[in-house]
Amino acid sequence: MNSKLSDRVNQMATSATLAMAAKARSLREEGASIIGLSLGEPDFTVPDFIKQAAIKAVEDDYHSYSPVDGYADLKKAIALKFERDNKLHYTADQIVVSTGAKQSLANLAQVLLNPGDEVLLPAPYWVSYSDIAKVAGGVPVEIKTTIDSDFKITPEDLQNAITPKTKMMIYSSPCNPSGSVYSKEELRGLADVLIQHPDIIVVSDEIYEHINFGEAHFSMAQFDDMYSRTVTVNGVSKAFSMTGWRIGYIGGPSYIARACNKMQGQVTSGANCIAQIATIKALETPPAAINYMVEAFKERRSLILSLLAEIPGFKTNVPQGAFYVFPDISYYIGRSLKGQHISSAGDFALFLLEHAGVATVTGEAFGDPDCIRISYAASEDDIKKAMKSIKETLTQALD
Repeated sequence: MNSKLSDRVNQMATSATLAMAAKARSLREEGASIIGLSLGEPDFTVPDFIKQAAIKAVEDDYHSYSPVDGYADLKKAIALKFERDNKLHYTADQIVVSTGAKQSLANLAQVLLNPGDEVLLPAPYWVSYSDIAKVAGGVPVEIKTTIDSDFKITPEDLQNAITPKTKMMIYSSPCNPSGSVYSKEELRGLADVLIQHPDIIVVSDEIYEHINFGEAHFSMAQFDDMYSRTVTVNGVSKAFSMTGWRIGYIGGPSYIARACNKMQGQVTSGANCIAQIATIKALETPPAAINYMVEAFKERRSLILSLLAEIPGFKTNVPQGAFYVFPDISYYIGRSLKGQHISSAGDFALFLLEHAGVATVTGEAFGDPDCIRISYAASEDDIKKAMKSIKETLTQALD
């Protein structure tokens, strides 16, 4: 029946993180014990002050269609958040609220890309960047990095990737999947290249902004010479554990915001009204209110890195943000484990799922075929059990 479907959807990859989660769920339904370390979803409950704001919104009878680009009060809260946390000045006409940061990214691709436009993706990158670009007619161009460079590109890497067809660059900092964080100085080096190519729009995905264990977060748009060419994407899913509430937003040039508003008006219209009201409360609250989550993630990072160090063939960097580790497992590629030939990181992730009972995600989906992504947005007990099972399974398989 695929012949009845569009080429667009037939050529689209399934989200690797969602596919692994579905496979893990299927194995659980069959009775298997599976520890899920594949999804990027905080295991904390939503803070009570946000829940109360949502309850009050229901009691205040919010139920009607919301403005396509978001409630005025929410856009005001977003503008104040940008000022407070990022030293960025965005007015209401530069902000669009969407049904999650993923829709914000899809809107941007649809309104900025024409067929054949190239989109630079420092690799590793979040799984959906590539297909979001492809669906809009863009051509993803990966800029390779390695664990030895902390998975970050250099100005020279960037310059070498730019062609006359380059229209956009999308990157995340802190990065999903590597946890790498670009410093102000590193971003300045990239900006010095980009200012030589004024037609390139930069999309800065800052959804993990507050889950940062090192130096202060810095936004590309904070540079005066990049402000008018950068779109800052953010949301409340990660920092406030509001994954299912589906609220994301952008700040950027007003002409881009107007185009995203136009696009969204023909696709989903305005985001959920109750979630928008609750998000006002989330964004008005100083980031210190979620420090308990950040500290817990930092402790889990130390735990999982110490346990991974005990497993043969795993090479890791020290992620400075988000809640993932992205170990290089190329040691196992080309080997046979329990009679199963491991020809790729995907094979290795499936081996861990089937034999160790641990769900991870192949690095191939993130543009790096030598790695797997492991989420530590899980309890310390689950992390310990998962790493113990992986260690024992691989040790036995190598004997």
